[in-house]
Amino acid sequence: SMGEVDQAFIQSIEHRANLDTIEIEGIPLIDLSLSHTTDINILVSEIGNACKNWGFFQVINHGVPLELLEKIKVAAKAFFDQPVEEKRKVKRDEVNAMGYHESKHTKNVRDWKEVFDFLIKDPSFLPASPETEDDEIRALSNQWPETPPQFREVCQTYAREVEKLGYKLLELISLSLGLPSNRLNGYFEDHTTMMRLNHYPPCPCPELALGVGRHKDAGALTIVAQDDVGGLQVRRKSDDVWVPVKPTPNALVINVGDTIQVWSNEAYESLEHRVVVNSERERFSIPVFFFPSHYVMVKPLEELVNEGNPPKYKPYNFGKFFVARNRSDYKKLEVQNIQISDFKII
Repeated sequence: SMGEVDQAFIQSIEHRANLDTIEIEGIPLIDLSLSHTTDINILVSEIGNACKNWGFFQVINHGVPLELLEKIKVAAKAFFDQPVEEKRKVKRDEVNAMGYHESKHTKNVRDWKEVFDFLIKDPSFLPASPETEDDEIRALSNQWPETPPQFREVCQTYAREVEKLGYKLLELISLSLGLPSNRLNGYFEDHTTMMRLNHYPPCPCPELALGVGRHKDAGALTIVAQDDVGGLQVRRKSDDVWVPVKPTPNALVINVGDTIQVWSNEAYESLEHRVVVNSERERFSIPVFFFPSHYVMVKPLEELVNEGNPPKYKPYNFGKFFVARNRSDYKKLEVQNIQISDFKII
Protein backbone atom coordinates (compact mmCIF):
# COMPACT_ATOMS: atom_id res chain seq x y z
CA SER A 1 0.00 0.00 0.00
CA MET A 2 1.07 3.59 -0.57
CA GLY A 3 0.82 4.63 3.07
CA GLU A 4 1.51 8.35 3.17
CA VAL A 5 2.92 8.58 -0.32
CA ASP A 6 0.78 10.67 -2.62
CA GLN A 7 0.32 9.38 -6.17
CA ALA A 8 2.24 12.42 -7.52
CA PHE A 9 5.50 11.01 -6.11
CA ILE A 10 5.23 7.53 -7.57
CA GLN A 11 7.82 6.64 -10.17
CA SER A 12 6.84 4.33 -13.00
CA ILE A 13 8.17 0.81 -12.44
CA GLU A 14 11.19 1.00 -14.74
CA HIS A 15 12.45 4.14 -12.95
CA ARG A 16 12.16 2.88 -9.38
CA ALA A 17 15.33 2.28 -7.43
CA ASN A 18 16.63 -1.14 -6.58
CA LEU A 19 17.52 -0.47 -2.96
CA ASP A 20 19.81 -3.43 -2.45
CA THR A 21 22.50 -2.42 -4.92
CA ILE A 22 25.84 -4.06 -4.35
CA GLU A 23 28.90 -1.94 -3.68
CA ILE A 24 30.67 -1.49 -6.97
CA GLU A 25 33.65 0.49 -8.12
CA GLY A 26 32.74 4.10 -7.50
CA ILE A 27 33.43 7.33 -9.32
CA PRO A 28 37.04 8.60 -9.27
CA LEU A 29 38.35 10.47 -6.22
CA ILE A 30 40.82 13.22 -7.17
CA ASP A 31 43.16 15.10 -4.85
CA LEU A 32 43.36 18.71 -6.07
CA SER A 33 46.31 19.70 -3.90
CA LEU A 34 49.47 20.18 -5.90
CA SER A 35 52.11 19.03 -3.48
CA HIS A 36 55.72 19.31 -4.67
CA THR A 37 55.53 15.68 -5.79
CA THR A 38 52.55 16.07 -8.09
CA ASP A 39 52.90 17.38 -11.54
CA ILE A 40 50.02 19.54 -12.83
CA ASN A 41 49.90 17.32 -15.94
CA ILE A 42 49.05 14.28 -13.82
CA LEU A 43 46.17 16.16 -12.20
CA VAL A 44 44.96 17.41 -15.59
CA SER A 45 44.96 13.92 -17.05
CA GLU A 46 43.11 12.54 -13.99
CA ILE A 47 40.43 15.21 -14.50
CA GLY A 48 40.27 14.46 -18.24
CA ASN A 49 39.87 10.72 -17.67
CA ALA A 50 37.17 11.26 -15.05
CA CYS A 51 35.24 13.60 -17.38
CA LYS A 52 35.59 11.21 -20.30
CA ASN A 53 34.83 7.92 -18.59
CA TRP A 54 32.41 8.98 -15.90
CA GLY A 55 31.23 12.58 -16.21
CA PHE A 56 31.38 12.50 -12.38
CA PHE A 57 34.18 12.58 -9.82
CA GLN A 58 34.83 13.56 -6.21
CA VAL A 59 37.51 16.03 -5.12
CA ILE A 60 39.41 16.37 -1.85
CA ASN A 61 41.80 19.16 -0.84
CA HIS A 62 39.56 21.38 -2.92
CA GLY A 63 40.29 24.61 -1.06
CA VAL A 64 36.80 25.13 0.40
CA PRO A 65 37.48 25.47 4.15
CA LEU A 66 36.24 22.39 5.98
CA GLU A 67 34.74 24.41 8.84
CA LEU A 68 32.66 26.24 6.25
CA LEU A 69 31.50 22.92 4.83
CA GLU A 70 30.35 22.01 8.34
CA LYS A 71 28.68 25.39 8.84
CA ILE A 72 26.66 25.22 5.64
CA LYS A 73 25.30 21.77 6.58
CA VAL A 74 24.30 23.08 10.02
CA ALA A 75 22.66 26.15 8.44
CA ALA A 76 20.71 23.98 5.96
CA LYS A 77 19.36 21.81 8.77
CA ALA A 78 18.45 24.84 10.88
CA PHE A 79 16.50 26.35 7.98
CA PHE A 80 14.58 23.18 7.06
CA ASP A 81 13.87 22.29 10.71
CA GLN A 82 11.68 25.40 10.99
CA PRO A 83 7.88 25.16 10.81
CA VAL A 84 6.62 25.16 7.23
CA GLU A 85 4.83 28.53 7.78
CA GLU A 86 8.22 30.08 8.51
CA LYS A 87 9.82 28.57 5.37
CA ARG A 88 6.90 29.66 3.19
CA LYS A 89 7.64 33.30 3.99
CA VAL A 90 10.34 33.01 1.32
CA LYS A 91 8.39 30.72 -0.98
CA ARG A 92 9.30 30.97 -4.64
CA ASP A 93 6.82 31.20 -7.51
CA GLU A 94 6.85 31.68 -11.26
CA VAL A 95 7.63 35.39 -10.87
CA ASN A 96 10.29 35.04 -8.20
CA ALA A 97 12.21 31.88 -8.95
CA MET A 98 14.49 32.08 -5.90
CA GLY A 99 13.63 30.96 -2.37
CA TYR A 100 11.86 28.01 -0.77
CA HIS A 101 10.04 25.38 -2.83
CA GLU A 102 8.41 22.14 -1.71
CA SER A 103 6.84 20.63 -4.81
CA LYS A 104 9.55 20.36 -7.42
CA HIS A 105 8.99 18.05 -10.41
CA THR A 106 11.68 16.20 -12.36
CA LYS A 107 10.52 14.48 -15.56
CA ASN A 108 6.97 15.38 -14.50
CA VAL A 109 7.04 13.30 -11.30
CA ARG A 110 7.17 15.03 -7.95
CA ASP A 111 10.49 14.88 -6.08
CA TRP A 112 10.53 13.73 -2.44
CA LYS A 113 12.30 16.82 -1.14
CA GLU A 114 12.15 20.52 -0.29
CA VAL A 115 14.67 23.12 -1.50
CA PHE A 116 15.96 26.64 -0.95
CA ASP A 117 17.58 28.37 -3.95
CA PHE A 118 19.63 31.53 -4.31
CA LEU A 119 21.84 33.18 -6.92
CA ILE A 120 25.54 33.80 -6.38
CA LYS A 121 25.29 37.07 -8.35
CA ASP A 122 22.36 39.10 -7.11
CA PRO A 123 20.70 40.24 -9.26
CA SER A 124 21.26 37.81 -12.13
CA PHE A 125 19.77 38.29 -15.58
CA LEU A 126 17.85 35.79 -17.69
CA PRO A 127 15.55 36.00 -20.72
CA ALA A 128 11.94 36.72 -19.75
CA SER A 129 10.72 33.85 -21.93
CA PRO A 130 12.08 30.95 -23.99
CA GLU A 131 10.63 32.37 -27.23
CA THR A 132 13.35 33.24 -29.76
CA GLU A 133 11.76 36.50 -30.92
CA ASP A 134 11.30 37.83 -27.37
CA ASP A 135 14.34 39.99 -26.44
CA GLU A 136 13.14 40.97 -22.99
CA ILE A 137 15.57 40.28 -20.16
CA ARG A 138 14.49 40.12 -16.54
CA ALA A 139 16.44 40.52 -13.33
CA LEU A 140 16.17 37.75 -10.76
CA SER A 141 16.84 38.54 -7.11
CA ASN A 142 17.24 36.48 -3.99
CA GLN A 143 14.82 36.41 -1.08
CA TRP A 144 16.42 35.64 2.27
CA PRO A 145 14.66 34.39 5.40
CA GLU A 146 15.04 36.40 8.60
CA THR A 147 15.65 33.20 10.52
CA PRO A 148 17.80 31.32 11.30
CA PRO A 149 20.26 34.15 12.16
CA GLN A 150 23.53 34.05 10.16
CA PHE A 151 21.84 31.87 7.54
CA ARG A 152 22.34 34.36 4.73
CA GLU A 153 25.92 35.12 5.72
CA VAL A 154 26.95 31.45 5.87
CA CYS A 155 25.28 30.71 2.52
CA GLN A 156 26.97 33.62 0.77
CA THR A 157 30.41 32.90 2.25
CA TYR A 158 30.18 29.25 1.21
CA ALA A 159 28.96 30.20 -2.27
CA ARG A 160 31.94 32.52 -2.82
CA GLU A 161 34.40 29.76 -1.92
CA VAL A 162 32.70 27.27 -4.23
CA GLU A 163 32.70 29.86 -7.01
CA LYS A 164 36.52 30.02 -6.76
CA LEU A 165 36.66 26.24 -6.95
CA GLY A 166 34.35 26.34 -9.99
CA TYR A 167 36.82 28.53 -11.89
CA LYS A 168 39.72 26.30 -10.84
CA LEU A 169 37.88 23.22 -12.17
CA LEU A 170 36.98 24.99 -15.43
CA GLU A 171 40.68 25.74 -15.91
CA LEU A 172 41.68 22.12 -15.28
CA ILE A 173 38.98 20.93 -17.69
CA SER A 174 40.16 23.42 -20.35
CA LEU A 175 43.71 22.15 -19.98
CA SER A 176 42.52 18.55 -20.17
CA LEU A 177 40.90 19.35 -23.56
CA GLY A 178 44.25 20.72 -24.77
CA LEU A 179 43.08 24.34 -24.51
CA PRO A 180 44.51 27.36 -22.64
CA SER A 181 43.50 27.33 -18.96
CA ASN A 182 41.35 30.47 -19.27
CA ARG A 183 39.54 29.32 -22.43
CA LEU A 184 36.11 29.00 -20.75
CA ASN A 185 36.29 31.89 -18.26
CA GLY A 186 34.83 34.47 -20.65
CA TYR A 187 31.54 32.59 -20.79
CA PHE A 188 31.01 33.31 -17.07
CA GLU A 189 31.38 37.13 -16.96
CA ASP A 190 27.73 37.53 -15.92
CA HIS A 191 27.19 33.97 -14.80
CA THR A 192 23.77 32.86 -13.61
CA THR A 193 25.17 30.36 -11.10
CA MET A 194 22.71 29.16 -8.51
CA MET A 195 23.11 27.40 -5.19
CA ARG A 196 20.50 25.05 -3.75
CA LEU A 197 19.98 23.53 -0.33
CA ASN A 198 18.18 20.17 -0.62
CA HIS A 199 16.39 18.41 2.22
CA TYR A 200 15.16 14.85 1.66
CA PRO A 201 12.93 13.78 4.58
CA PRO A 202 12.65 10.07 5.43
CA CYS A 203 10.19 8.42 3.03
CA PRO A 204 7.71 5.70 4.10
CA CYS A 205 7.97 3.95 0.71
CA PRO A 206 11.50 4.53 -0.59
CA GLU A 207 11.06 1.85 -3.24
CA LEU A 208 8.30 3.88 -4.94
CA ALA A 209 9.53 7.49 -4.83
CA LEU A 210 12.79 9.25 -5.64
CA GLY A 211 14.36 12.29 -3.97
CA VAL A 212 15.16 13.51 -7.47
CA GLY A 213 14.17 11.63 -10.59
CA ARG A 214 16.69 10.79 -13.30
CA HIS A 215 17.99 13.89 -15.08
CA LYS A 216 21.05 15.60 -16.52
CA ASP A 217 22.28 19.03 -15.42
CA ALA A 218 21.94 21.87 -17.93
CA GLY A 219 24.88 23.99 -16.82
CA ALA A 220 28.65 23.65 -17.12
CA LEU A 221 29.53 22.07 -13.79
CA THR A 222 27.69 21.10 -10.62
CA ILE A 223 29.62 21.07 -7.33
CA VAL A 224 27.84 19.18 -4.54
CA ALA A 225 28.42 18.89 -0.82
CA GLN A 226 26.57 15.86 0.54
CA ASP A 227 26.18 14.54 4.07
CA ASP A 228 27.04 10.99 5.16
CA VAL A 229 23.64 9.49 4.36
CA GLY A 230 24.19 8.85 0.65
CA GLY A 231 21.53 8.49 -2.02
CA LEU A 232 23.07 10.04 -5.11
CA GLN A 233 23.35 7.53 -7.97
CA VAL A 234 24.99 7.89 -11.38
CA ARG A 235 24.05 5.90 -14.48
CA ARG A 236 27.40 4.38 -15.46
CA LYS A 237 28.35 4.91 -19.11
CA SER A 238 29.84 1.47 -19.68
CA ASP A 239 26.74 -0.56 -18.80
CA ASP A 240 23.90 1.78 -17.67
CA VAL A 241 24.05 0.40 -14.11
CA TRP A 242 23.03 2.89 -11.39
CA VAL A 243 26.16 3.36 -9.25
CA PRO A 244 25.84 4.88 -5.75
CA VAL A 245 28.18 7.82 -5.08
CA LYS A 246 29.58 6.87 -1.71
CA PRO A 247 29.81 9.82 0.68
CA THR A 248 33.49 10.60 1.29
CA PRO A 249 34.33 12.78 4.30
CA ASN A 250 35.20 16.36 3.28
CA ALA A 251 34.92 15.60 -0.43
CA LEU A 252 32.82 17.47 -2.96
CA VAL A 253 31.07 15.71 -5.84
CA ILE A 254 31.60 17.26 -9.27
CA ASN A 255 29.65 16.54 -12.41
CA VAL A 256 29.99 17.70 -15.97
CA GLY A 257 26.81 19.32 -17.27
CA ASP A 258 25.25 19.53 -20.72
CA THR A 259 27.09 22.77 -21.54
CA ILE A 260 30.51 21.09 -21.25
CA GLN A 261 29.22 18.13 -23.25
CA VAL A 262 28.46 20.55 -26.10
CA TRP A 263 31.63 22.67 -25.71
CA SER A 264 33.77 19.51 -25.77
CA ASN A 265 31.81 18.20 -28.77
CA GLU A 266 31.03 15.09 -26.73
CA ALA A 267 34.60 14.32 -25.68
CA TYR A 268 33.02 14.67 -22.22
CA GLU A 269 29.52 13.57 -21.43
CA SER A 270 26.89 14.78 -19.00
CA LEU A 271 25.53 11.73 -17.17
CA GLU A 272 22.06 10.93 -15.94
CA HIS A 273 21.81 10.81 -12.17
CA ARG A 274 19.12 10.59 -9.51
CA VAL A 275 18.70 10.56 -5.74
CA VAL A 276 17.18 7.66 -3.81
CA VAL A 277 15.52 8.24 -0.44
CA ASN A 278 15.43 6.02 2.61
CA SER A 279 12.86 5.34 5.28
CA GLU A 280 15.07 5.98 8.33
CA ARG A 281 17.21 9.04 7.81
CA GLU A 282 16.78 12.51 6.38
CA ARG A 283 19.47 13.64 3.95
CA PHE A 284 20.91 17.03 3.04
CA SER A 285 22.86 18.00 -0.05
CA ILE A 286 24.08 21.36 -1.31
CA PRO A 287 24.69 21.68 -5.05
CA VAL A 288 26.09 24.75 -6.76
CA PHE A 289 25.05 24.86 -10.43
CA PHE A 290 27.72 26.69 -12.42
CA PHE A 291 25.82 28.38 -15.27
CA PRO A 292 27.27 30.61 -18.02
CA SER A 293 26.00 34.14 -18.76
CA HIS A 294 22.51 34.19 -20.26
CA TYR A 295 23.67 35.63 -23.61
CA VAL A 296 26.28 32.92 -24.29
CA MET A 297 25.70 30.94 -27.48
CA VAL A 298 26.65 27.38 -26.53
CA LYS A 299 28.28 25.40 -29.33
CA PRO A 300 31.24 23.06 -29.84
CA LEU A 301 34.51 24.99 -29.38
CA GLU A 302 36.16 25.81 -32.73
CA GLU A 303 39.53 24.39 -31.64
CA LEU A 304 37.99 20.98 -31.06
CA VAL A 305 36.16 20.59 -34.36
CA ASN A 306 37.67 19.66 -37.70
CA GLU A 307 36.88 17.53 -40.72
CA GLY A 308 37.32 14.32 -38.79
CA ASN A 309 35.34 15.65 -35.83
CA PRO A 310 32.58 17.92 -37.18
CA PRO A 311 30.36 19.85 -34.74
CA LYS A 312 27.73 17.60 -33.20
CA TYR A 313 25.44 20.45 -32.05
CA LYS A 314 23.83 23.55 -33.49
CA PRO A 315 24.44 26.68 -31.41
CA TYR A 316 21.80 27.56 -28.82
CA ASN A 317 21.38 30.47 -26.42
CA PHE A 318 22.08 29.37 -22.85
CA GLY A 319 19.56 31.69 -21.21
CA LYS A 320 16.71 30.65 -23.51
CA PHE A 321 17.58 26.98 -23.03
CA PHE A 322 17.68 27.35 -19.26
CA VAL A 323 14.37 29.23 -19.08
CA ALA A 324 12.68 26.63 -21.30
CA ARG A 325 13.97 23.82 -19.06
CA ASN A 326 12.73 25.42 -15.89
CA ARG A 327 9.15 25.85 -16.99
CA SER A 328 8.36 22.30 -15.89
CA ASP A 329 9.52 22.80 -12.29
CA TYR A 330 6.11 23.99 -11.15
CA LYS A 331 3.63 21.91 -13.03
CA LYS A 332 3.41 18.81 -15.09
CA LEU A 333 3.88 19.68 -18.74
CA GLU A 334 2.35 17.73 -21.58
CA VAL A 335 5.57 17.97 -23.56
CA GLN A 336 8.94 16.44 -22.84
CA ASN A 337 11.31 19.04 -21.40
CA ILE A 338 13.84 20.59 -23.82
CA GLN A 339 17.18 18.74 -23.95
CA ILE A 340 20.50 19.39 -25.68
CA SER A 341 19.63 16.44 -27.95
CA ASP A 342 17.13 18.83 -29.57
CA PHE A 343 20.15 20.71 -30.98
CA LYS A 344 22.05 17.64 -32.02
CA ILE A 345 23.19 17.53 -35.64
CA ILE A 346 22.32 14.04 -36.82
